[in-house]
Amino acid sequence: QVRLVESGGGLVQAGGSLRLSCAASGPTFSTYAVAWFRQGDGKEREYVAAVNWNGWTGDTTYYANSVKGRFTISRDNAKDTVYLQMNSLKPEDTAIYYCAARAPAPTRSILSRPNEYHSWGQGTQVTVSS
Repeated sequence: QVRLVESGGGLVQAGGSLRLSCAASGPTFSTYAVAWFRQGDGKEREYVAAVNWNGWTGDTTYYANSVKGRFTISRDNAKDTVYLQMNSLKPEDTAIYYCAARAPAPTRSILSRPNEYHSWGQGTQVTVSS
């Protein structure tokens, strides 16, 4: 398994931006599927975005409809880090954000299911004020 550490959360006004980082330690992180999830107060954990690797096309990115066009997930293999660039933030984006990793997913639908991931970070708080 891989150890994950998130950073970059904070307090921002609506319309602002933040970049979250998910730093990993462990072998072959560049071939893992990595996702961001979030959990607001009293809410279930919600899928945000994922990057999935395969041997033919490399990385492919996916997004929840609620963040499409505003958030961007990316991976820097040299730094063993996955980023979540969040722009045009809204108060409803307020949550604890977690990154998670698993082996490459054979289907897209697997990426949005929290119980499909074996490694999780501790989370980082994002608060968007109105």
